[in-house]
Amino acid sequence: MNRRWRREQGEEANTKENNTDRSFKFVKGMDPKLTEVSQLFERFKAALVRNDFDTCSKLLSQLKILLIEFKSLPPLFGETPNAVQELTIARDIYEHAVVLSVKMEDQDAFERDFFQLKPYYTDVGGRLPQSPQEYPILGLNLLRLLVQNRIAEFHTELELLSGNALENPCIKHAVELEQSFMEGAYNRVLSARQTVPHETYVYFMDLLARTVRDEIAGCSEKAYDSLTVKDARQMLLISSDQELFDYIKEEHPEWEVKNGLVVFQKAKESAPCKEIPSLQLINQTLSYARELERIV
Repeated sequence: MNRRWRREQGEEANTKENNTDRSFKFVKGMDPKLTEVSQLFERFKAALVRNDFDTCSKLLSQLKILLIEFKSLPPLFGETPNAVQELTIARDIYEHAVVLSVKMEDQDAFERDFFQLKPYYTDVGGRLPQSPQEYPILGLNLLRLLVQNRIAEFHTELELLSGNALENPCIKHAVELEQSFMEGAYNRVLSARQTVPHETYVYFMDLLARTVRDEIAGCSEKAYDSLTVKDARQMLLISSDQELFDYIKEEHPEWEVKNGLVVFQKAKESAPCKEIPSLQLINQTLSYARELERIV
């Protein structure tokens, strides 16, 4: 019995020792560059959770420099021993970079990081499993193009998406917003903020709401001399009088609020009227006619 117990204990000890050796060899055999990127990326993610944007920006710059050394990444797509791990962590880094740009409300950084990320969605093919963040980020980019009124690019990006992508709630949200915006159904655009499919969409939805209100405000001051506070609030889809007053103060200080009315007449009077140079246009037209007659 004692011999059997000692033999079992010895086998268990050998098993533990072998496992320890395998684990040690695995860590020891990892690519030092990949290990460095992984450790730095963990620090980046921790800083992002804390909303420490300065630290995130510094670490992201370092990560991008390190990624340049990986030959397996776009545009080279070299066959290296750690290609799958390198592609996976690079895609993850650029996805987090896009999220960081949204949190920092930096649209230029968003565009840069998105175009660095896009090849991992379009060109990697079957080498990697699909990222769970792919459709939310593609939908986020569509929303950015809509906010920036880049409608042609919006539809170009849409044409590149698969049928499965078009059925995804994140993509459908952006498509429905574009349709509502083009139809002038601004109430649907503003109410869509309450049903965003992803938390990162809120920033661009707020920008879109501001764009919509500016469109309504521009039409209102041209169509009316004045509106009651209640009608102006309903027209601009604003929930309270105080919110309306704050909006006027910040965005349209040329409007006047008096006796329960929002008066646009002052804005019309302050707008410079450009005279049409009719005499000059007539002379140019006659000159063109004489030249045309001479040619004929």
